[in-house]
Amino acid sequence: FLSREFAEHAARVIASNGIKVHLATTIVSTPATSLAIVKLKLAAGVMITASHNPAKYNGYKIKGWYGGAALPDAITVIEANCSTVTVPASLPSYDELKAAGKIVDLDARTIYLESLKKLVNFYAIEASEIRIAYDPMYGSGIDTLEHLLPDAAILHNVWNPSFGGTPPEPLPQNTKEFSAFVTEGGFDLGIVTDGDADRIGAIDEEGNFFSSQMILCLLLKYLVEVRKKTGDVAVSLSVTSMIDRMCEKYGLTIHRTPVGFKHITKHMLEGNILIGGEESGGIGIPSIHIPERDGLFNGLLLAEICAHYKKSLGELVKELEDEFGAHKYERYDFHTTEERKAQVLEKAKTGFSEVAGLKVTSVNTTDGYKWFLDGGGWLKIRTSGTEPLLRYYAEASDGRIVEKLLMFAKAL
Repeated sequence: FLSREFAEHAARVIASNGIKVHLATTIVSTPATSLAIVKLKLAAGVMITASHNPAKYNGYKIKGWYGGAALPDAITVIEANCSTVTVPASLPSYDELKAAGKIVDLDARTIYLESLKKLVNFYAIEASEIRIAYDPMYGSGIDTLEHLLPDAAILHNVWNPSFGGTPPEPLPQNTKEFSAFVTEGGFDLGIVTDGDADRIGAIDEEGNFFSSQMILCLLLKYLVEVRKKTGDVAVSLSVTSMIDRMCEKYGLTIHRTPVGFKHITKHMLEGNILIGGEESGGIGIPSIHIPERDGLFNGLLLAEICAHYKKSLGELVKELEDEFGAHKYERYDFHTTEERKAQVLEKAKTGFSEVAGLKVTSVNTTDGYKWFLDGGGWLKIRTSGTEPLLRYYAEASDGRIVEKLLMFAKAL
Protein backbone atom coordinates (compact mmCIF):
# COMPACT_ATOMS: atom_id res chain seq x y z
CA PHE A 1 0.00 0.00 0.00
CA LEU A 2 2.89 2.40 0.63
CA SER A 3 5.47 1.06 -1.81
CA ARG A 4 5.71 4.34 -3.73
CA GLU A 5 6.23 6.29 -0.51
CA PHE A 6 8.75 3.68 0.66
CA ALA A 7 10.64 4.02 -2.65
CA GLU A 8 10.69 7.81 -2.47
CA HIS A 9 11.96 7.73 1.11
CA ALA A 10 14.71 5.26 0.17
CA ALA A 11 15.65 7.52 -2.75
CA ARG A 12 15.84 10.53 -0.39
CA VAL A 13 18.11 8.70 2.05
CA ILE A 14 20.45 7.50 -0.69
CA ALA A 15 20.46 10.83 -2.57
CA SER A 16 21.09 12.83 0.61
CA ASN A 17 24.29 10.80 1.02
CA GLY A 18 25.61 12.12 -2.28
CA ILE A 19 24.57 9.21 -4.51
CA LYS A 20 22.55 9.96 -7.64
CA VAL A 21 19.31 7.98 -7.75
CA HIS A 22 17.28 6.96 -10.81
CA LEU A 23 13.73 6.42 -9.55
CA ALA A 24 11.19 4.59 -11.72
CA THR A 25 8.23 6.75 -12.73
CA THR A 26 5.84 3.77 -12.88
CA ILE A 27 5.27 0.45 -11.18
CA VAL A 28 7.90 -1.88 -12.63
CA SER A 29 8.89 -5.50 -12.15
CA THR A 30 12.01 -6.74 -10.43
CA PRO A 31 13.57 -7.90 -13.75
CA ALA A 32 12.85 -4.48 -15.28
CA THR A 33 14.67 -2.84 -12.37
CA SER A 34 17.63 -5.20 -12.70
CA LEU A 35 17.80 -4.67 -16.46
CA ALA A 36 17.82 -0.87 -16.04
CA ILE A 37 20.84 -1.18 -13.73
CA VAL A 38 22.77 -2.95 -16.48
CA LYS A 39 21.61 -0.71 -19.34
CA LEU A 40 22.44 2.49 -17.45
CA LYS A 41 25.65 1.04 -15.96
CA LEU A 42 24.58 1.83 -12.37
CA ALA A 43 26.32 0.69 -9.20
CA ALA A 44 23.36 -1.06 -7.59
CA GLY A 45 19.60 -1.02 -7.26
CA VAL A 46 16.76 -1.26 -4.77
CA MET A 47 13.38 -2.87 -5.46
CA ILE A 48 10.52 -2.22 -3.03
CA THR A 49 8.36 -5.34 -3.11
CA ALA A 50 7.02 -8.24 -1.05
CA SER A 51 7.59 -10.42 -4.12
CA HIS A 52 5.17 -13.38 -3.98
CA ASN A 53 4.24 -12.92 -0.32
CA PRO A 54 0.76 -11.90 0.97
CA ALA A 55 -0.31 -8.25 0.92
CA LYS A 56 0.58 -7.57 4.55
CA TYR A 57 4.27 -7.97 3.72
CA ASN A 58 6.66 -5.58 2.02
CA GLY A 59 10.38 -5.77 1.45
CA TYR A 60 13.60 -4.14 0.31
CA LYS A 61 15.45 -6.13 -2.36
CA ILE A 62 19.02 -5.12 -3.13
CA LYS A 63 20.38 -5.67 -6.64
CA GLY A 64 23.99 -5.73 -7.80
CA TRP A 65 25.61 -3.80 -10.65
CA TYR A 66 25.35 -6.94 -12.81
CA GLY A 67 21.53 -6.86 -12.76
CA GLY A 68 20.81 -9.64 -10.30
CA ALA A 69 20.31 -10.40 -6.63
CA ALA A 70 22.93 -9.02 -4.26
CA LEU A 71 25.12 -11.91 -3.13
CA PRO A 72 25.05 -13.22 0.46
CA ASP A 73 28.47 -11.68 1.25
CA ALA A 74 27.22 -8.21 0.28
CA ILE A 75 23.98 -8.64 2.25
CA THR A 76 25.98 -9.70 5.32
CA VAL A 77 28.01 -6.48 5.19
CA ILE A 78 24.87 -4.36 4.80
CA GLU A 79 23.05 -6.11 7.65
CA ALA A 80 26.07 -5.74 9.93
CA ASN A 81 25.99 -1.96 9.38
CA CYS A 82 22.24 -1.49 9.79
CA SER A 83 22.40 -1.05 13.57
CA THR A 84 25.04 1.68 13.31
CA VAL A 85 23.39 3.78 10.59
CA THR A 86 21.35 6.79 11.67
CA VAL A 87 18.98 8.73 9.47
CA PRO A 88 19.16 12.50 10.01
CA ALA A 89 16.25 14.05 11.87
CA SER A 90 15.36 15.96 8.72
CA LEU A 91 16.08 14.83 5.19
CA PRO A 92 15.92 17.13 2.17
CA SER A 93 12.48 16.81 0.61
CA TYR A 94 11.86 14.69 -2.48
CA ASP A 95 11.17 17.85 -4.54
CA GLU A 96 14.36 19.53 -3.34
CA LEU A 97 16.48 16.54 -4.30
CA LYS A 98 14.82 16.32 -7.73
CA ALA A 99 15.41 20.01 -8.33
CA ALA A 100 19.07 19.52 -7.44
CA GLY A 101 19.35 16.66 -9.93
CA LYS A 102 20.15 14.12 -7.22
CA ILE A 103 16.95 12.15 -7.96
CA VAL A 104 16.06 11.75 -11.63
CA ASP A 105 13.12 10.06 -13.37
CA LEU A 106 13.65 6.63 -14.87
CA ASP A 107 11.42 5.05 -17.53
CA ALA A 108 12.42 1.49 -16.63
CA ARG A 109 9.35 -0.01 -18.31
CA THR A 110 10.34 1.23 -21.79
CA ILE A 111 13.90 -0.05 -21.35
CA TYR A 112 12.46 -3.45 -20.43
CA LEU A 113 9.96 -3.59 -23.30
CA GLU A 114 12.57 -2.65 -25.89
CA SER A 115 14.85 -5.38 -24.62
CA LEU A 116 12.16 -8.09 -24.73
CA LYS A 117 11.38 -7.19 -28.34
CA LYS A 118 14.94 -8.27 -29.22
CA LEU A 119 15.02 -11.39 -27.04
CA VAL A 120 11.78 -13.09 -28.05
CA ASN A 121 10.66 -14.20 -31.54
CA PHE A 122 7.34 -12.33 -31.60
CA TYR A 123 7.03 -12.93 -35.33
CA ALA A 124 6.89 -16.69 -34.75
CA ILE A 125 4.38 -16.29 -31.91
CA GLU A 126 2.07 -14.09 -33.97
CA ALA A 127 2.42 -16.22 -37.12
CA SER A 128 1.41 -19.33 -35.16
CA GLU A 129 -1.86 -17.61 -34.15
CA ILE A 130 -1.48 -19.07 -30.66
CA ARG A 131 -4.06 -17.48 -28.34
CA ILE A 132 -2.42 -16.18 -25.16
CA ALA A 133 -3.89 -15.06 -21.84
CA TYR A 134 -1.91 -13.37 -19.07
CA ASP A 135 -2.52 -12.82 -15.35
CA PRO A 136 -0.10 -10.44 -13.58
CA MET A 137 -2.04 -11.15 -10.34
CA TYR A 138 -2.52 -7.38 -9.78
CA GLY A 139 1.26 -7.16 -9.42
CA SER A 140 4.01 -5.25 -11.16
CA GLY A 141 3.46 -7.11 -14.44
CA ILE A 142 0.46 -4.86 -15.13
CA ASP A 143 0.48 -2.60 -18.20
CA THR A 144 3.25 -4.57 -19.90
CA LEU A 145 2.21 -7.44 -22.17
CA GLU A 146 -0.34 -5.38 -24.12
CA HIS A 147 2.60 -3.33 -25.47
CA LEU A 148 4.19 -6.51 -26.85
CA LEU A 149 1.21 -8.68 -27.85
CA PRO A 150 -1.82 -6.42 -28.33
CA ASP A 151 -4.10 -9.40 -29.01
CA ALA A 152 -3.35 -11.12 -25.70
CA ALA A 153 -6.15 -11.20 -23.13
CA ILE A 154 -5.17 -9.93 -19.68
CA LEU A 155 -6.84 -10.57 -16.32
CA HIS A 156 -6.24 -8.52 -13.13
CA ASN A 157 -4.38 -5.88 -15.13
CA VAL A 158 -4.89 -3.05 -12.63
CA TRP A 159 -3.07 -1.78 -9.56
CA ASN A 160 -4.47 -3.42 -6.42
CA PRO A 161 -2.08 -3.62 -3.45
CA SER A 162 -4.34 -6.14 -1.68
CA PHE A 163 -4.00 -8.46 -4.71
CA GLY A 164 -7.72 -9.17 -4.55
CA GLY A 165 -7.25 -10.98 -1.26
CA THR A 166 -5.13 -13.74 -2.82
CA PRO A 167 -1.36 -14.07 -2.25
CA PRO A 168 0.28 -13.13 -5.59
CA GLU A 169 2.13 -16.42 -5.96
CA PRO A 170 1.54 -18.58 -9.06
CA LEU A 171 0.25 -21.74 -7.36
CA PRO A 172 -2.77 -23.91 -8.25
CA GLN A 173 -4.82 -22.67 -5.27
CA ASN A 174 -4.17 -19.03 -6.21
CA THR A 175 -4.92 -19.29 -9.95
CA LYS A 176 -8.37 -20.90 -10.08
CA GLU A 177 -10.03 -17.74 -11.44
CA PHE A 178 -7.39 -17.43 -14.14
CA SER A 179 -7.74 -21.11 -15.01
CA ALA A 180 -11.45 -20.57 -15.65
CA PHE A 181 -10.59 -17.45 -17.67
CA VAL A 182 -8.29 -19.52 -19.91
CA THR A 183 -10.75 -22.34 -20.56
CA GLU A 184 -13.82 -20.14 -20.99
CA GLY A 185 -11.93 -17.94 -23.43
CA GLY A 186 -10.58 -20.88 -25.41
CA PHE A 187 -6.94 -19.82 -24.98
CA ASP A 188 -4.02 -22.07 -25.89
CA LEU A 189 -1.67 -20.80 -23.19
CA GLY A 190 -2.10 -18.93 -19.93
CA ILE A 191 0.92 -17.11 -18.45
CA VAL A 192 0.86 -15.96 -14.82
CA THR A 193 3.48 -14.00 -12.88
CA ASP A 194 3.85 -13.21 -9.19
CA GLY A 195 3.73 -9.87 -7.36
CA ASP A 196 7.04 -8.55 -8.68
CA ALA A 197 6.81 -10.55 -11.94
CA ASP A 198 10.05 -12.47 -11.54
CA ARG A 199 8.33 -15.87 -11.11
CA ILE A 200 6.29 -17.71 -13.70
CA GLY A 201 3.36 -20.10 -13.65
CA ALA A 202 1.33 -21.40 -16.58
CA ILE A 203 -2.13 -22.76 -17.37
CA ASP A 204 -2.60 -25.21 -20.24
CA GLU A 205 -5.43 -25.21 -22.77
CA GLU A 206 -7.56 -27.44 -20.52
CA GLY A 207 -7.23 -25.14 -17.52
CA ASN A 208 -4.70 -27.28 -15.69
CA PHE A 209 -1.94 -25.60 -13.70
CA PHE A 210 1.29 -26.34 -15.49
CA SER A 211 4.21 -27.23 -13.23
CA SER A 212 6.99 -24.65 -13.05
CA GLN A 213 9.33 -27.63 -12.88
CA MET A 214 8.25 -28.64 -16.37
CA ILE A 215 8.57 -25.04 -17.58
CA LEU A 216 12.22 -25.15 -16.53
CA CYS A 217 12.70 -28.48 -18.34
CA LEU A 218 11.02 -27.24 -21.52
CA LEU A 219 13.14 -24.08 -21.52
CA LEU A 220 16.33 -26.12 -21.15
CA LYS A 221 15.34 -28.46 -23.99
CA TYR A 222 14.51 -25.54 -26.30
CA LEU A 223 17.64 -23.55 -25.50
CA VAL A 224 19.89 -26.54 -26.19
CA GLU A 225 18.11 -28.20 -29.12
CA VAL A 226 16.73 -25.17 -30.98
CA ARG A 227 18.67 -22.09 -29.91
CA LYS A 228 21.87 -24.19 -29.75
CA LYS A 229 23.01 -22.76 -26.41
CA THR A 230 25.43 -24.48 -24.07
CA GLY A 231 26.80 -24.00 -20.57
CA ASP A 232 26.27 -25.27 -17.04
CA VAL A 233 22.92 -25.55 -15.24
CA ALA A 234 22.37 -24.24 -11.70
CA VAL A 235 19.24 -25.26 -9.79
CA SER A 236 18.13 -25.42 -6.17
CA LEU A 237 17.87 -28.68 -4.25
CA SER A 238 14.08 -28.63 -4.54
CA VAL A 239 14.08 -28.77 -8.37
CA THR A 240 12.93 -31.91 -10.22
CA SER A 241 15.38 -34.75 -10.83
CA MET A 242 14.37 -34.67 -14.51
CA ILE A 243 16.89 -31.84 -14.89
CA ASP A 244 19.70 -34.20 -13.86
CA ARG A 245 18.69 -36.69 -16.56
CA MET A 246 18.50 -33.95 -19.18
CA CYS A 247 21.93 -32.60 -18.26
CA GLU A 248 23.33 -36.13 -18.52
CA LYS A 249 21.91 -36.47 -22.05
CA TYR A 250 23.15 -33.04 -23.19
CA GLY A 251 26.55 -33.37 -21.50
CA LEU A 252 25.97 -30.37 -19.24
CA THR A 253 27.35 -29.88 -15.74
CA ILE A 254 24.67 -29.36 -13.09
CA HIS A 255 25.14 -27.39 -9.86
CA ARG A 256 22.70 -27.94 -6.96
CA THR A 257 22.32 -25.04 -4.52
CA PRO A 258 20.40 -24.22 -1.32
CA VAL A 259 16.97 -22.66 -1.96
CA GLY A 260 17.23 -18.93 -2.73
CA PHE A 261 18.04 -17.41 -6.09
CA LYS A 262 21.03 -15.54 -4.65
CA HIS A 263 22.89 -18.88 -4.54
CA ILE A 264 22.11 -19.48 -8.21
CA THR A 265 23.15 -15.91 -9.02
CA LYS A 266 26.57 -16.61 -7.52
CA HIS A 267 27.08 -19.44 -10.02
CA MET A 268 25.85 -17.19 -12.83
CA LEU A 269 28.50 -14.60 -12.01
CA GLU A 270 31.33 -17.07 -11.49
CA GLY A 271 30.72 -19.52 -14.34
CA ASN A 272 29.19 -20.09 -17.74
CA ILE A 273 25.59 -20.76 -16.72
CA LEU A 274 23.11 -21.53 -19.48
CA ILE A 275 20.02 -21.49 -17.24
CA GLY A 276 19.31 -21.42 -13.53
CA GLY A 277 16.10 -22.02 -11.66
CA GLU A 278 14.06 -22.82 -8.58
CA GLU A 279 10.99 -25.03 -8.17
CA SER A 280 8.86 -21.99 -7.34
CA GLY A 281 8.94 -20.58 -10.87
CA GLY A 282 12.03 -18.41 -10.55
CA ILE A 283 14.09 -18.99 -13.69
CA GLY A 284 17.02 -16.98 -15.05
CA ILE A 285 18.68 -17.35 -18.45
CA PRO A 286 21.93 -15.33 -18.35
CA SER A 287 23.06 -16.90 -21.63
CA ILE A 288 20.63 -14.60 -23.48
CA HIS A 289 19.31 -12.19 -20.80
CA ILE A 290 20.44 -11.00 -17.35
CA PRO A 291 21.40 -13.08 -14.26
CA GLU A 292 17.93 -12.56 -12.84
CA ARG A 293 14.55 -14.31 -12.70
CA ASP A 294 12.09 -12.93 -15.23
CA GLY A 295 8.58 -14.36 -15.22
CA LEU A 296 7.18 -12.54 -18.24
CA PHE A 297 10.25 -13.17 -20.40
CA ASN A 298 10.10 -16.88 -19.54
CA GLY A 299 6.36 -16.93 -20.29
CA LEU A 300 6.98 -15.41 -23.71
CA LEU A 301 9.70 -17.97 -24.37
CA LEU A 302 7.16 -20.65 -23.47
CA ALA A 303 4.84 -19.18 -26.12
CA GLU A 304 7.73 -19.21 -28.59
CA ILE A 305 8.33 -22.89 -27.78
CA CYS A 306 4.68 -23.81 -28.39
CA ALA A 307 4.79 -21.84 -31.66
CA HIS A 308 8.02 -23.52 -32.79
CA TYR A 309 6.91 -27.10 -32.11
CA LYS A 310 3.28 -26.39 -33.01
CA LYS A 311 2.25 -28.36 -29.91
CA SER A 312 0.40 -27.70 -26.66
CA LEU A 313 2.02 -27.70 -23.23
CA GLY A 314 0.49 -31.08 -22.49
CA GLU A 315 1.91 -32.59 -25.67
CA LEU A 316 5.36 -31.15 -24.98
CA VAL A 317 5.45 -32.55 -21.44
CA LYS A 318 4.28 -35.96 -22.68
CA GLU A 319 7.34 -35.97 -24.95
CA LEU A 320 9.58 -35.03 -22.01
CA GLU A 321 8.15 -37.85 -19.89
CA ASP A 322 8.47 -40.34 -22.75
CA GLU A 323 12.16 -39.51 -22.98
CA PHE A 324 13.17 -38.86 -19.36
CA GLY A 325 10.49 -40.66 -17.35
CA ALA A 326 7.49 -39.37 -15.41
CA HIS A 327 8.31 -36.93 -12.60
CA LYS A 328 5.27 -36.02 -10.48
CA TYR A 329 5.85 -33.25 -7.99
CA GLU A 330 4.00 -31.41 -5.21
CA ARG A 331 4.81 -28.81 -2.54
CA TYR A 332 2.88 -28.27 0.68
CA ASP A 333 3.25 -25.17 2.87
CA PHE A 334 2.65 -25.90 6.57
CA HIS A 335 1.71 -22.83 8.64
CA THR A 336 2.38 -23.79 12.25
CA THR A 337 3.69 -22.70 15.64
CA GLU A 338 7.37 -22.30 16.46
CA GLU A 339 7.02 -25.17 18.95
CA ARG A 340 5.58 -27.57 16.38
CA LYS A 341 8.14 -26.44 13.80
CA ALA A 342 10.95 -27.29 16.23
CA GLN A 343 9.42 -30.74 16.88
CA VAL A 344 9.24 -31.56 13.17
CA LEU A 345 12.81 -30.41 12.53
CA GLU A 346 14.06 -32.46 15.48
CA LYS A 347 12.43 -35.60 14.05
CA ALA A 348 13.92 -34.79 10.65
CA LYS A 349 17.35 -34.37 12.22
CA THR A 350 17.09 -37.79 13.87
CA GLY A 351 16.42 -39.25 10.43
CA PHE A 352 14.55 -42.20 8.93
CA SER A 353 15.51 -45.57 7.46
CA GLU A 354 12.40 -45.47 5.29
CA VAL A 355 9.78 -42.89 4.27
CA ALA A 356 6.22 -43.95 3.49
CA GLY A 357 7.40 -47.53 3.05
CA LEU A 358 10.28 -46.61 0.72
CA LYS A 359 13.89 -47.25 1.74
CA VAL A 360 16.06 -44.16 2.22
CA THR A 361 19.14 -44.45 0.02
CA SER A 362 20.83 -41.14 0.97
CA VAL A 363 20.23 -37.82 2.75
CA ASN A 364 21.20 -34.24 1.88
CA THR A 365 21.23 -31.69 4.72
CA THR A 366 22.59 -28.69 2.81
CA ASP A 367 19.31 -26.77 3.13
CA GLY A 368 16.85 -28.52 5.42
CA TYR A 369 16.56 -32.29 4.97
CA LYS A 370 16.17 -34.16 1.69
CA TRP A 371 15.75 -37.95 1.66
CA PHE A 372 16.41 -39.85 -1.59
CA LEU A 373 14.34 -43.01 -1.88
CA ASP A 374 14.26 -46.36 -3.66
CA GLY A 375 12.68 -45.90 -7.07
CA GLY A 376 14.13 -42.42 -7.66
CA GLY A 377 11.69 -40.38 -5.58
CA TRP A 378 12.52 -37.96 -2.78
CA LEU A 379 11.06 -35.95 0.11
CA LYS A 380 12.39 -32.60 1.34
CA ILE A 381 11.57 -30.52 4.46
CA ARG A 382 12.85 -27.00 5.08
CA THR A 383 11.80 -23.73 6.69
CA SER A 384 10.73 -20.80 4.52
CA GLY A 385 13.16 -17.91 4.30
CA THR A 386 10.40 -15.28 4.00
CA GLU A 387 7.36 -16.60 5.91
CA PRO A 388 6.78 -18.37 9.28
CA LEU A 389 6.15 -21.84 7.88
CA LEU A 390 7.60 -25.21 6.90
CA ARG A 391 7.74 -26.31 3.29
CA TYR A 392 7.37 -29.95 2.28
CA TYR A 393 8.46 -31.06 -1.21
CA ALA A 394 8.01 -34.49 -2.79
CA GLU A 395 8.69 -36.08 -6.16
CA ALA A 396 8.13 -39.59 -7.56
CA SER A 397 7.22 -41.31 -10.79
CA ASP A 398 3.62 -41.74 -9.60
CA GLY A 399 1.34 -39.04 -8.17
CA ARG A 400 -0.04 -41.51 -5.62
CA ILE A 401 3.44 -42.02 -4.18
CA VAL A 402 3.87 -38.23 -3.96
CA GLU A 403 0.66 -38.04 -1.91
CA LYS A 404 1.94 -40.74 0.47
CA LEU A 405 5.26 -38.91 0.91
CA LEU A 406 3.47 -35.65 1.79
CA MET A 407 1.12 -37.50 4.17
CA PHE A 408 4.19 -38.91 5.91
CA ALA A 409 5.64 -35.41 6.28
CA LYS A 410 2.37 -33.91 7.54
CA ALA A 411 2.12 -36.59 10.23
CA LEU A 412 5.53 -35.78 11.76
